[in-house]
Amino acid sequence: MEVTVRYIDGMQFTGRGANPVDIPLDAKPEAGGKGQGAAPMELLLMSVAGCTGMDVVSILKKMRVSPDKFEIKVEGNRAGDHPKVFTDITLVYRFWGSDLPEDKLRHAIELSQEKYCSVSHTVNKVAKVDYRLEINP
Repeated sequence: MEVTVRYIDGMQFTGRGANPVDIPLDAKPEAGGKGQGAAPMELLLMSVAGCTGMDVVSILKKMRVSPDKFEIKVEGNRAGDHPKVFTDITLVYRFWGSDLPEDKLRHAIELSQEKYCSVSHTVNKVAKVDYRLEINP
């Protein structure tokens, strides 16, 4: 696997992986940036959510479970001292739909967290990763 991150200006960069899509990165204004892209630590949380989200969708399709809407909110707490790593991360899996079987949703999440999501398994070497499940009508 290979990615390229190219400097633009100020604190702005653009990243590109195997897909020809540019991902903007930037710092917040208080850190010298313009806030015109995601911060690297935000991207890390998005990567955890994207990885586990893709797992969960794939597993639920095999179970023939189709939520009307699905999103993952990620809450990360960082250490106070540099390098300010994440100390704990909570994934909040939010599903909407009628007659969603909680046992199947939970099983799909647990398979992702315990077996499949390589990003979670990378991050959990440093931070405690846990989750909550929300089912909404």
